[in-house]
Amino acid sequence: MKWFKRFLALCCLLAIVGALGLVGLYYKIAPELPDVDSLKTVQLQTPMRVFSADGKLISQFGEKRRIPVRYDEVPQTLIDAILATEDARFFEHKGIDPIGIVRAAFVLVTTGRKAQGASTITMQVARNFFLTREKTYIRKVKEIFIALEIERLLDKEEILELYLNRSFLGNRSYGVGAAAQVYYGKDINQLTLAQMAMIAGLPQAPSAANPIRNPERAKNRRNVVLGRMMAVGAISQDEFNSASAAAITAKYHGAEIELYAPHLAEMARDQLVAQYGEEAAYTQGFNVYLTVDSTTQIQAEKAVLDNLFAYDMRHGYRGPEALLWQPASADTDATVVAADNDPWPEQQIVAHLKTVNTHRELLAAVITQVDEKTAIAMVADGSSIELSWDGIKWARAFISDTRQGRAPKVAADVLATGMQVWLRQQDDQWMLAQIPQASNAFVAIDPFDGAIQALIGGYDFGQSQYNRITQAKRQLGSNIKPFLYSAALNNGFTLASLVNNAPITKWDRSQGTAWRPRNSPDVYTGPTRVRQGLAQSINVMAVRTIRQIGIDTFIDHLAKFGFERNELPRNESLSLGSASATPLENVRGFATFKNGGFLIEPYFIERIEGRNEIILEMAQPQIACRECEQALANQSQQTDNAAAPLLQQCLWPQELLAPRVISEQNAFLIRQTMQSVIWGGGDWAKGTGWNGTAWRAARLLQRRDIGGKTGTTNDAGDTWFSGYAPGIVATSWMGFDNHGRKLGRTSWNANAPQNQITNAESGAKSAGPAWNHFMASYLVDIPKEHSEIPQGIVTARIDMATGKLSNRNDDSSMFEYFMEGTAPTELIETVQPEDPVFEQEQELF
Repeated sequence: MKWFKRFLALCCLLAIVGALGLVGLYYKIAPELPDVDSLKTVQLQTPMRVFSADGKLISQFGEKRRIPVRYDEVPQTLIDAILATEDARFFEHKGIDPIGIVRAAFVLVTTGRKAQGASTITMQVARNFFLTREKTYIRKVKEIFIALEIERLLDKEEILELYLNRSFLGNRSYGVGAAAQVYYGKDINQLTLAQMAMIAGLPQAPSAANPIRNPERAKNRRNVVLGRMMAVGAISQDEFNSASAAAITAKYHGAEIELYAPHLAEMARDQLVAQYGEEAAYTQGFNVYLTVDSTTQIQAEKAVLDNLFAYDMRHGYRGPEALLWQPASADTDATVVAADNDPWPEQQIVAHLKTVNTHRELLAAVITQVDEKTAIAMVADGSSIELSWDGIKWARAFISDTRQGRAPKVAADVLATGMQVWLRQQDDQWMLAQIPQASNAFVAIDPFDGAIQALIGGYDFGQSQYNRITQAKRQLGSNIKPFLYSAALNNGFTLASLVNNAPITKWDRSQGTAWRPRNSPDVYTGPTRVRQGLAQSINVMAVRTIRQIGIDTFIDHLAKFGFERNELPRNESLSLGSASATPLENVRGFATFKNGGFLIEPYFIERIEGRNEIILEMAQPQIACRECEQALANQSQQTDNAAAPLLQQCLWPQELLAPRVISEQNAFLIRQTMQSVIWGGGDWAKGTGWNGTAWRAARLLQRRDIGGKTGTTNDAGDTWFSGYAPGIVATSWMGFDNHGRKLGRTSWNANAPQNQITNAESGAKSAGPAWNHFMASYLVDIPKEHSEIPQGIVTARIDMATGKLSNRNDDSSMFEYFMEGTAPTELIETVQPEDPVFEQEQELF
């Protein structure tokens, strides 16, 4: 009994000493302990995500992939799996599990190894947020003290939610929400029992034992988790048997991109990094919503790609990417991969194709059989695709940008076994294809506030990140002519003014040469009205117009539309488009004509949201608003009380009104001439009809509420089409990134459709089809728009040959629009007119 009392006293003494030691240790390391209160307001690092206006994911940026989830969003089965594996008594202890500590201590004493850490989930949260993973005694002591403080501040569900969202689970995934997406491409509530057990087993060795890097080790760990779940009664024996027998289905899933718009995503990334800094942009969980609607973007993407491939096909086939084996009949410059002539077995072909980098929708394939007018191609999954003659017959040989070979007559003229080629689906048919070498760009904006509706900065972002919409300064060609004639209308010209369409020779003494601008086609018709001169893009008329108004006058006018003065050459070539601008700058200028004369500022971010969908920024674009402008003008002329009802018509504050840069009447008249670019003029039935340069748009779209302008530089180095339709303005560009390479010309292809494009490339043929086909899709459900004639515009019947007033009602005359006070006053005939010469509400079309 005496010894027992002594033993009890010793135990008490040791307990007191131990407690005092713990207290002393606590006070010793207390200054080193972090402020656990920060967990109440912790902000988990989450990536930036970029969405379309209708909520489609475009891209995700950030080193850590995390999809935060609330505790009540996590399936109970997944919670059971994690608790059974990591901390079965989590809801019973106060942050420290004495049983686990004793077990870990016993293992240490008996084996000498720190095989078990005895860490509870709370202690793991303490380590994940505040400490390192090094196995030292002092770290473990700190972990214990921090865990106790966490349990004092937070309830169990809050602690477990932090653990579920913070834990690293391999392959850049942090938290169970991200792991479900990375390994299975699912939300957590869609996972099977086996998949939940797999994720629950990852914290032990997330890099070395995840199911992608080491499937066998991950499977063993998963089955351990399932065994522990069965041991604690979370699952039955049958559930264990089924889940433990399940195959490993995990594979890497990137961010679930729903809309391909990488150039827009990169623009958003650049802006947020510049605005918030790189670290904040990638970790603060910004959700960036763009102005682009997914439907409009997809329509533009299809139109641009179809047009790019159409250009590439009419210029000929450049041959296969490589020859995997060399058949005796093959005659090609393609790289020969194999040294012998023996065909490769299927397994070798498939293994090779899996190493080939993809390019957008192009599918790598190997020709395995060639018949008279068909061929068989094997793809990377081992399946075979039959190419019909319709998918092959276009492929006459490419000789140069201006020459093509003869149309093939049989498949063997194009293909041979062993060729590695590209295939593309078009209209539910597989086509032989090739990676385009030409470049393209397309941008569409809302002309009244500048919101970008669609943007394609190039063919393949993986191939080139160069954004041709915002970075490529290209010569405008005849796309500049609407701006030239807009300046002319402010300086004494009308749409009926005659300008001599005759050859020009200007001697340059300093160079000892003559400048001879030429029309395309090289036809000269003498005095011609301005409307027709713009619609048919007559070059010599443009040169004579800039001579009349002056180069400086034109430069000043161009600056009003936002063009940079340092990109505007001070010579007469400016009238033919020697100035350089990006497609975005160009479409902004064209928007001014559509919106009635206001200069808007293009923008692409509609709003930025932070955590919990809190709106951090909302776009406040300047609006082109004629009603507001009129209300403000009336206010300045009346007392405040009298003007108040007028101002109520305007929904926008004055600082959000776009500035007017040209008159409403000027913008209206240029819109009218751009309609003639598409619809031409005269009467074909009476022999007076003529085409504008964009007549293909009229044939396809069959709408009178559209207008635009083609643009082509020397030898088609740059080709453009810019134009408007109800609620939208768009610019299409095509050319080569190499400024010295031209788009060339094509000859007639006997295997192509009757409506094929031939001869020299141009704005109408190269860039125009993308605009036309985009509008064909975009305008399907858009009502036709009536052209409203603004105040200050009158119509007069004129003689088409002279531009003078006419009293005839035959095919020699037409109605034309004029600003008040600028209509002609001289009659071509002295006969009294049968109808009024001037009419206020008569429309031309």
